[in-house]
Amino acid sequence: MGQVTVVTGGGRGIGAAVAVRLARAGHAIGIGYEKARETAEETAAAVRAEGAACVTVRVDTSAEDQVDALFDTVAAGLGPVTGLVNNAAVTGPLGRFAETDPEVMRRVLDVNVMGALLCARRAVRDMSTRYGGAGGAIVNISSCAATTGSPGEYVHYAATKAAVDAMTNGLAKEVAAEGIRVNSVQPGMILTGMHAAMGDPERPWRNPDRVPMRRPGEPEEIAGAVAWLLSPEASYTTGAVLRVSGGL
Repeated sequence: MGQVTVVTGGGRGIGAAVAVRLARAGHAIGIGYEKARETAEETAAAVRAEGAACVTVRVDTSAEDQVDALFDTVAAGLGPVTGLVNNAAVTGPLGRFAETDPEVMRRVLDVNVMGALLCARRAVRDMSTRYGGAGGAIVNISSCAATTGSPGEYVHYAATKAAVDAMTNGLAKEVAAEGIRVNSVQPGMILTGMHAAMGDPERPWRNPDRVPMRRPGEPEEIAGAVAWLLSPEASYTTGAVLRVSGGL
């Protein structure tokens, strides 16, 4: 039976690169997107060009019923889900913590933490041998912000990514004997549209000295790490937090 992987936030940026990279490795892909329908369909076309089946589903990952609809649709269209890439996330505008709107904080918490928890919960219920599944793997997309704290930029976002890593650690131990591996990838400064959305499209090129490799990363460099963690080559890897950051 082939691999069927759900990629949330799969319409653009890191999520899109992951979807195409996994398609190249033989995964059928379920792309979850919230607003970027056009780019999600473009990514789906790229996935199909690799010879892989693909479905796209609009989803707000912070809503349990929509998460269930995402997994149900993917399973109906592609087969039993064997993998999850928990990538959907938001940041809000860059700025000092004391000046961040509490409503922005709530939305970031809802998507980045509650959304990741709900998607992981559903994936476990589908894949765990305890619930009749055949096993699988989860990769949570975290951030170097989880350890740097991102002062002056988005402390609230950094806090959510630290929560994602804590969930990775605990869940990996809880389901290790149920056929599921759970790992996390911490990207550093990556060239995606997120920087423009935060209000600073030139951010990846500012202060290049803060990255030891002296350059931002490409989404495909994150996708390679995710693909490895979902592959049989990582069969003894669970609970890991893999930093892909140019040395940051």
